[in-house]
Amino acid sequence: MSLAVEFPVDRFGTQTAEPDYSIIVPAYNERARIGGTLQRILEHLKAQRWSAEIVVVNDGSRDDTTDVVSQFVAEHRQVRLIQNPGNQGKGYAVRNGMLNARGKVLLFTDADLSSPISEASKLFAALDKGHDVAIGSRWLDPSLQFQRQSLKRQLMSRTYNLFIRTLLTFPYRDTQCGFKAFTRRAAAMIFPLQRIQRWGFDAEIIYLAHHMKLKVAEVPVAWGHDERSKLHPWRDGFYMGLDTLKVRWYSLTGGYHQPKASQGKPSA
Repeated sequence: MSLAVEFPVDRFGTQTAEPDYSIIVPAYNERARIGGTLQRILEHLKAQRWSAEIVVVNDGSRDDTTDVVSQFVAEHRQVRLIQNPGNQGKGYAVRNGMLNARGKVLLFTDADLSSPISEASKLFAALDKGHDVAIGSRWLDPSLQFQRQSLKRQLMSRTYNLFIRTLLTFPYRDTQCGFKAFTRRAAAMIFPLQRIQRWGFDAEIIYLAHHMKLKVAEVPVAWGHDERSKLHPWRDGFYMGLDTLKVRWYSLTGGYHQPKASQGKPSA
């Protein structure tokens, strides 16, 4: 039985009206997980009767990710596939998805659904209350964590967050949870300015939102660590620290005043 969520299409099967929601899923070598993730999202969209699209951004995967997603595209017209020009990084993939999404509300989620898609309603509720950006947080209510990180990863995460909060002067307790929602207006303001292409992009987009005086809500969400995470705590932690320094440098030198010509909308 099809799980398709109905919204208007023309005689060619092309969507003719903006969906209420866009769910962006960056994917790199996700053959083992992406099928189950898309199935769970589709089931949730059907249960909620949401007008929505799912935008998978393939970041130059070397496995069969494209084949798996293409099968879903063929069977479910609300699933779309965007191909990055090779492996560019998670930040690039999220930005590409955001700038090509059609929804009125845009959410990105990790391909492993560390925060279950059912938690999206919490972020959407914050936007309905007048916030421009809603970021999922693992640390506002740690009791919601159903699979904790190792002690080493927890220590790294909290140390990095303290570093970010000090350097970028904002109050948010968790920037790295891969579960964030934006109004279309907020996304259009933030993502053309984004310059960090890899893991450090989360802090950058929150920094941009905060200093644009957008209303940002930090929302406690259920979350579980996946041992198959591609984030290496030491190596990637080092580069994320460098990315945070870049954000501060761009801010001080006027790098965020307007989009650069080279920072235009990535090709789908």
